[in-house]
Amino acid sequence: MARIALKIDVDTWRGTREGVPPLTALLREAGAGATFLFSLGPDHTGRAIFRALRPGFLQKVSRTSVVEHYGLRTLLYGVLLPGPDIGLREAATLRAVRAAGFEVGVHCWDHVRWQDHLLARDAAWAHAEMRRALERFTQIFGTAARVHGAAGWQFNEAAAHAEQEMGIAYASDTRGTHPFMPVAACGAPIGPAQLPTTLPTLDELIGLGGITEDNVHEHLLERTHSATQDHVYTLHAELEGMRLQHVLRSLIAGWRTQGHALVSLADLHATLDPATLPRLRIAQGTIAGRSGLLALQGEPVAA
Repeated sequence: MARIALKIDVDTWRGTREGVPPLTALLREAGAGATFLFSLGPDHTGRAIFRALRPGFLQKVSRTSVVEHYGLRTLLYGVLLPGPDIGLREAATLRAVRAAGFEVGVHCWDHVRWQDHLLARDAAWAHAEMRRALERFTQIFGTAARVHGAAGWQFNEAAAHAEQEMGIAYASDTRGTHPFMPVAACGAPIGPAQLPTTLPTLDELIGLGGITEDNVHEHLLERTHSATQDHVYTLHAELEGMRLQHVLRSLIAGWRTQGHALVSLADLHATLDPATLPRLRIAQGTIAGRSGLLALQGEPVAA
């Protein structure tokens, strides 16, 4: 038996108001733990159109029904329509998640801004963006955030330093196979423990190799069959919280049958001893089914 931490990325205003409440109800009904990570500033989803020249982006869009999942109006925010401020409009929705017993944390201030610009900007930019999100979180919840999960798995050493300086206790900003401590080239820790996403997401799988919305859960359950190592599964309020709720129900039932415990990132982190975690670099690389570079669990620092 293993633990599977459910990490829920909430990217948009629509996902917050229409996807989060049913997800909360579904998970409570199932008795599953989970961590909700919120986008807290303006929804500028429409500006993602500027990724059209990125290799693989148009192919991903064509096979994952972006308009159907996100809605046409959402795809106009920040381009032809002003981007609604998610944190201001949906503070009550966010607080209701914590009141329901779930862990809450920070995804970002502006999802598209972070995802498209982090790697091209300096450390001061990363610090400023993260501080805006963390300050808004404190305004909404009355307490400081302990967990962060980077938008689009866009992350680097500057962002790790920002987490460390702003009191983030643990994070899930990367892709990988097991928890680790991020370190600089000299081997010095640069941020809190990373609990990387270990399983592929629905939008990375659907439309490839004969995988459909109706059988994608079977593919994921194959990955966790007889697993003894803990996993982190990232789901999205705009997908599993809305049109693909049936996939999440099938996954929860399957994981329960396999004997796995469904937990939050906090629960998973509580089982770890940071002193014994491997000390690894943060790398940039690609993931099958997703366009562009992502932050990956890298190699150990040479002695």
